[in-house]
Amino acid sequence: MSTGTIRKRSVKLAGHSTSVSVEDEFWEVLKTLAQSQSMTVSDLLTRIDADRPGNLSSAIRLYVLKSYQA
Repeated sequence: MSTGTIRKRSVKLAGHSTSVSVEDEFWEVLKTLAQSQSMTVSDLLTRIDADRPGNLSSAIRLYVLKSYQA
């Protein structure tokens, strides 16, 4: 995994397909956070999507940041 590589990933949010582009590092932490909450990444993304004020990629980064600040 190279530092800062942004990848576009296909995901399902509330049953609908979409794509999101985030750095590998954020994606790995997101997967860990989902697992620690006994949920799938799609379920966690659906939750993040419901609460986001801006675009989904930014909301994911902010969610990961806030999880580390907590």
